[in-house]
Amino acid sequence: QVQLVESGGGSVQAGGSLRLSCAASGYTYSCMGWFRQAPGKEREGVAVLYTAAGSTSYADSVKGRFTLSQDNAKNTVYLQMNSLKPEDTAMYYCAAGAWPCGRWLIPGGGSSVRHWGQGTQVTVSS
Repeated sequence: QVQLVESGGGSVQAGGSLRLSCAASGYTYSCMGWFRQAPGKEREGVAVLYTAAGSTSYADSVKGRFTLSQDNAKNTVYLQMNSLKPEDTAMYYCAAGAWPCGRWLIPGGGSSVRHWGQGTQVTVSS
């Protein structure tokens, strides 16, 4: 059974940085990454990692600012978020699923996720 536990959320001023962590236990799927959901909006894919190759893809809204990485020894993935903007404010959810990973960045891509973390809140003030 896969369990995903997120940490690292918090409040930060615009332009600041946060690093989210997702520790996985049990079976790890080919794709791991992050979604986010702001109040009144649909859950959207932010970043996804193909774990076997270490390749990453990002939503256009975060490209160049967010970096997804993994620590294989710890079965942990990280989302380094730099140059944060108020529009990044959302609940962030770690996710695990099956290839093809790129589908996560398509609207409605969350339907392909097999396991979800509980979420960690990120708030960016202007």
